Amino acid sequence: MPEPVVSLRGVTKRYGRFTALDAVDLDVPAGEIFALLGPNGAGKTTLIGIVAGIVRASQGRAAVLGRDVVADYRFTRRAVGLVPQEINFDPFFTVEETLRIQAGYFGVRLPEARLAEILRALDLEEKRHANTRALSGGMKRRLLIGKALVHEPRVLFLDEPTAGVDVQLRQSLWAYVRVLRERGTTIVLTTHYLEEAEELADRVAVIDHGRILLVEQKDRLMERYAGKTLRVSLGAPLAELPPSLAALGARLEEGGLVVAVSAPPGTSFGPALAALAAAGLPVRDVETQRMRLEDVFVSLLERGAGRAA
Repeated sequence: MPEPVVSLRGVTKRYGRFTALDAVDLDVPAGEIFALLGPNGAGKTTLIGIVAGIVRASQGRAAVLGRDVVADYRFTRRAVGLVPQEINFDPFFTVEETLRIQAGYFGVRLPEARLAEILRALDLEEKRHANTRALSGGMKRRLLIGKALVHEPRVLFLDEPTAGVDVQLRQSLWAYVRVLRERGTTIVLTTHYLEEAEELADRVAVIDHGRILLVEQKDRLMERYAGKTLRVSLGAPLAELPPSLAALGARLEEGGLVVAVSAPPGTSFGPALAALAAAGLPVRDVETQRMRLEDVFVSLLERGAGRAA
C-alpha cells in the first residue's frame, strides 16, 4: 500500500462519559476514494473533524501527509478540504464572492480559470453573480463543495456531499470526484446513499459505536459478503415446491409464479438449476440478483452488534 496521506493511531474522542471514537487505527493512501460508512452517531463526523482540525482528540495521533494535525495544524489545514453536512456560508455575498473569500482564508488568490472550472463542474455558472441566500438547497450544497476545492487540497473530505441534491447533479458530482482522484486528490467520503459508495469507492470502512468494524477493498468486500439470488419465473403457478428444490432452501414468491433460491458468496446455482430441470417446471424467465453494498452494510452492522452483545 502507498504511504498513507491520512493516518490515525489509537484516536479516541470522549464527551464526558460518552465515547464517540474508540482507539481508531486507520490509513488512507494517496489517490484513493475511501468510503467511511456507518449509521447516524457512529463517529464518522467526529473522525473527520479530528483530521480536519475542528475537533481535538482525547488521545491518540492523527496525521495528514505525515504531519501531526495538532503540532503542524497550519500545514495540515491547508492540505485538507472539507465539505461539512451543515450549510455554513454568509448569505450576503454572491457565489463568486463566497468562493474568492474562502480562497483568501488559505492565502490563495483564486485564478479566473480555476474559478470557472469549479463553477462549471458544479453547474453554478449561471449563479455566479447571484446572492447565496437566493440559492436553492441543492445549489447551496454545490457551493459548499466549491468552497472546499478553492485551495486545491491534497485531501478532500466529503461528509454527506449529495444530501438534498437531485439525481442528475449527483451523477455529475460523481464524475467530478473521479476527475479529482485522477489528478491525485485523496477523497474520503461519508454518505447515506450507499449506491454512491458502491459507485465511487476503492475501499470501504464500516464504523459503528466509534469502532472500525472492517476496512476492505470494495470489490473484495463484495466478493466475500455479497451473496446472490436466482429468480425463476414460471409459466404457471406452483402450489408447492418439488422436494429437491425445497431441500436447497428454495422458496415460492409472487403467488407461486417465482421460485427464488439464495446462495452465499462463492457458491454455485448449479444444483438448483439441475433440480429445476429435473422437475420439468415450465420456466418463462431466469435472472440472478447480487446483493448490493447496502445489504452487505446492514449485514456487517448486525454482525458487529452480535459480537458486541
